[in-house]
Parts: sequence; structure tokens; C-alpha cells
Amino acid sequence: MAGKPAALPGPGLIITADDFGLHASVNRAVERAHRDGVLAAASLMVGAPAARDASARARACPSLRVGLHLVLADGAPVLPPRLIPDLVDASGRFGSRMVRDGFRFFFLPRVRRQLAREIRAQFEAFAATGLPLDHVNAHKHFHLHPTVLSLILEIGAEFGLSAVRLPLEAGLPAWLRPWLLLLRARLRAAGVRHNDYIVGLRLSGRFDEAALLTALQALPEAGIGELYLHPALESGATIAASMAGYRHVDEYAALVSPRVGQARERLRARGFRFGGFADLLGT
Repeated sequence: MAGKPAALPGPGLIITADDFGLHASVNRAVERAHRDGVLAAASLMVGAPAARDASARARACPSLRVGLHLVLADGAPVLPPRLIPDLVDASGRFGSRMVRDGFRFFFLPRVRRQLAREIRAQFEAFAATGLPLDHVNAHKHFHLHPTVLSLILEIGAEFGLSAVRLPLEAGLPAWLRPWLLLLRARLRAAGVRHNDYIVGLRLSGRFDEAALLTALQALPEAGIGELYLHPALESGATIAASMAGYRHVDEYAALVSPRVGQARERLRARGFRFGGFADLLGT
């Protein structure tokens, strides 16, 4: 499929929670922030410890749009480690040496074959939840890697992939821009929809009420944005060892803040639309 179908008219914002399924505290926060706050979507880690609980909560909240948060770094695989030995460390987990792993994905056919198996397994695990696939993105934005993106597009087409996060935010380092433009061009060529810009990358883990209100006041008057957070009812290393500095509770509080809810309604009165990728991009 070539070409990108026209998006629905008017500015819009997708407010997403990442790491759905990582911890029961994350899942409870996502459910409450959707029911009682401004959260519209969540990205599910299908191999994470609380993924089954997350899926059950999502099925009980049919208006919550759920996508696949593909994990290929700093997390657990879906496949048994013996089937993907070149992707995991001695503990059977994906590591955090993303530059090294990226070179291996690109240059080593044996590693690419294992990578394809794991990506397929994660799409299959999402399909098994019975949830509609709203979008796909990758933990730590590993879908910026051209090999990872190729496999997402190839395999995802079999599972109804229609939208992918474009992590394009103002103020990012210049060296990232060519990768972002390549990602955008490849999504458009594949006919896969994407947001126009993102908010949250530079504030990852510390998106409190003040920061969220500031972000909402500064939204562009055109295009579809995605604003993503990491809410939970507990913070830091309790959620994951690599998130010791994250203020998950503050991010949850921002999502259910009455002031934030009022700011959203003011934007709605100006013509902004809110929802998931399927709602705003017509996927």
C-alpha cells in the first residue's frame, strides 16, 4: 500500500501512557487516569510482568485505545531466551546497549532472524489479547532503527498495523533529525499513519501538573500531536530498576488534575479533538 490517506481535519492531541503492563501500579494508574482524567490511550508491553492484568483492565475500558509497546531493550522478551540467544543477556533479558545492538541488527543476518521472531511473537501476543491495535511504538523509541522499523512494517501489516508513533519533538538534538525524517518518509510510503509531533520526550519521567499545563498551553494550532507520560501509583525503582528517577506518581496526578481537565476543555472549545490514533487519524 502506498501513499498516506488524508487525516481527519483540525488539530488534535493523543494523550498516551507508556509501559502499560510493566507493573500492577502502572495498570491501576492507567485505568483511573482514563476513567477520571484526560488519558486516552496506552501502549502495552506484552511480555511484561503485569501484561495479563493490563489486558483485562483494557477490555473492561473499551474506550481506552491500546497499542503495542514493542520491547527490544531494557525489558523481558516474549520468546524463551533459548530461541533468541543473540538478543538477550545472561539473565534472559534485553539489555540497554542499544548502539551495539543496533549494529548487530543491521549487520548480522543471524541476529536479524531472531529479531524478526521476537517482533512477530510480540504482535501475536497482542493479537491474543483480543484488543484492537490502535498503534505501535517501541520502548526507548527503538523503532527509529531502520532494521527494526522494516520488520515492524513487514510483520505488522499481517496484524492490522495502521499507525506508528513519530517521536518528533522541538528541540531534539540535530543528529536525530535525519532518522526522524527517514522514519516519517518510510511510514508515509507504507501508508501507515503517524502523529505530526510529540510532547514528552525531553520531560520523560517528570511530567507533573505544571509541566502538563504548560505543554497544553503551547500546542500548535495545526496537526495531530501525541503527549505521552509514565503514570503509576508508586514511583521510581519500585516500578523498574532503570526508572529510579522517574516521578510516576506526579505524572498520574497530572493526568487526573482538575486544572488539566479544564485546560483540555478549553482546547476542545477551540476546535481541538482528543482520542487515540484511530480516533484522530481515521485508522
